[in-house]
Amino acid sequence: MEYRILLVDDEPDILDFISYNLTKEGYKVETATQGEEALKKANIFKPHLILLDVMMPGMNGVEVCKTIRKQIQFKDMLIVFLSARSEDYSQIAGFDAGADDYIAKPIRPKVLTSKVHALLRRYVPSAAIPSKVKLKDMVINVENYTIIRDDYVLALPRKEFELLLLLASKPGKVFRREEIYGSVWGEAVVVGDRTIDVHVRRLREKIGIDNIKTIKGVGYKYED
Repeated sequence: MEYRILLVDDEPDILDFISYNLTKEGYKVETATQGEEALKKANIFKPHLILLDVMMPGMNGVEVCKTIRKQIQFKDMLIVFLSARSEDYSQIAGFDAGADDYIAKPIRPKVLTSKVHALLRRYVPSAAIPSKVKLKDMVINVENYTIIRDDYVLALPRKEFELLLLLASKPGKVFRREEIYGSVWGEAVVVGDRTIDVHVRRLREKIGIDNIKTIKGVGYKYED
């Protein structure tokens, strides 16, 4: 399968540098220098992955990400932010907007290609995934990242949703922390030790359920 990547950055040197490295790996690459241009090209090019600069004139990367996540035709698209190390606040805003990961600038080619490979290995078009997962007291709507519980509809950020979907896909199975990291964040992604714990706590608070059980020293499981 030939994966398509849309690269968005307002610096021509970065566009040339990243395009060269990704094309060398066999990816089909298209570029854009502004947010509005990126949205137009996304509709035409239909990329599997967007590499998106955070700080751009006009529509910035976070705004582009939010716009994409609202459009059903982009529901399978992966989004990775390109962010300077000093932009921690932008990285947090990016994850809240629905980004899958970020790559810190200055960009190292091996890190870039490693993360891109890891993310695209997990790419599964929605046609291969059931549109809804029905549990005893909750329905997980895969198409629009929402949860229906007690006739109440709740939209979840991408990572929280994917974590819940993973755990609920096999009720009773204990998912080890390493397995969760690999499935939800990707094997090449480095995240903090408490990342899973924070996401589980947020899920419990938002959904008001105690179905997610902690298996001390091992991981988590979902009990229906």
